[in-house]
Amino acid sequence: MVTNILLAILVMAAVTYLIRVLPLVLIRREIKNKTVRSFLHYVPYVTLTVMTFPAILSATAVMWSGLAALAVATVLGLRGCKLPTVAAFACLTVFLVELIPF
Repeated sequence: MVTNILLAILVMAAVTYLIRVLPLVLIRREIKNKTVRSFLHYVPYVTLTVMTFPAILSATAVMWSGLAALAVATVLGLRGCKLPTVAAFACLTVFLVELIPF
């Protein structure tokens, strides 16, 4: 049992290491292709969105309150409000929507 766990940890460490090292070894010069550069530019934003969106919908008691908070936060964020203001209004939205019986 312990051997299986240690082997699993070793394999996961090797895979993680290879994923991080291979791009450095294989790509030694600057990437000039505009399509590839554009793709690589948006990878962090897409990754953050993919991790955050399901958590927003499932973190509240009712999915609709999370969706309403997401809408309010998106509008306030696009209007240039600061993060504490956006977070406060999103929390207030969740509170108010969850007061409504469904």
